[in-house]
Amino acid sequence: MKNLLFLLVLLLGACGANDVEEGSRADRIVAEIHNPVSRRVLVVAHRGDWRNYPENSIGAIESVIRMGADVMELDLKKTSDGVLVLMHDRTIDRTTTGHGRVSEITYDSIASCRLRSAHHAAVTHYRVPTLREALACCKDRIVVNVDQGYEYYDEVLAIAEELDMADQVLIKGKKSREEVEAKLASHARALMYMPIIDIQKPAGQALYEAYRQADEAPLACELCWQRPSEEVERCAEEIIGSGSKLWVNTLWPSLCGGEEAGLYDDYAFEKGVEAYDKVLDMGATIIQTDRPELLLSYLRSKGLHD
Repeated sequence: MKNLLFLLVLLLGACGANDVEEGSRADRIVAEIHNPVSRRVLVVAHRGDWRNYPENSIGAIESVIRMGADVMELDLKKTSDGVLVLMHDRTIDRTTTGHGRVSEITYDSIASCRLRSAHHAAVTHYRVPTLREALACCKDRIVVNVDQGYEYYDEVLAIAEELDMADQVLIKGKKSREEVEAKLASHARALMYMPIIDIQKPAGQALYEAYRQADEAPLACELCWQRPSEEVERCAEEIIGSGSKLWVNTLWPSLCGGEEAGLYDDYAFEKGVEAYDKVLDMGATIIQTDRPELLLSYLRSKGLHD
């Protein structure tokens, strides 16, 4: 079944190449996500360009679109009156001029606050965007990865469908395969879903085994590990061999092998961008980064990105 699916994806990719070229930029990125044999590396911008704009802001989104990133990763929280907004923390204290838990504040109250810059906590003119505003900004221009958002799956899908961009949104998570399959089957259309596999933890190992035994491989698997091991190398090979893409986070050491492995963004920035070669050698074709401009420049120099 997996081999049949793999061949079907190849066939569709070949037959539909001309149609994809005529679609939007987001359409072309989605086609790459669905193409397990493409060597083009997709760049996921973590919370947008937060080094130059407030994280999860419209400015941060616009900046990574201009850079040429492929996926915008954003975080969701719900206000006390039921509005989904872009916010990583449970409170608005760190990133805005306001205070309090998102779940205990109305949207109007949050909208009256201004976002702070990441480095100097300077107050900016940017406001906390709603999910609808963020998706509208991204429509046809970049794929959206909703993090910390699986619990809002139904609402995210509804908004994406209203904007006619459900095919452009993906959600990752650590839910069981059975739960995810039931959720996706409960709607006429489904968002893209990718499991997060923390392979050196018992729960991650069990989740990986469940997906490995499934008839149909997921589009991609996010692989996380804390130290180098043969188990990690074997898992990466199996993910790619099954017809899934390999997603690696280079955000910080705890997600990609620890300090000594030297695969994370700040190491690449300080010691040399060749550090990313280790991730590419693993076969990763989706990389989530806190330094999208650096990674994009390096990938372009190697002919792995437009």
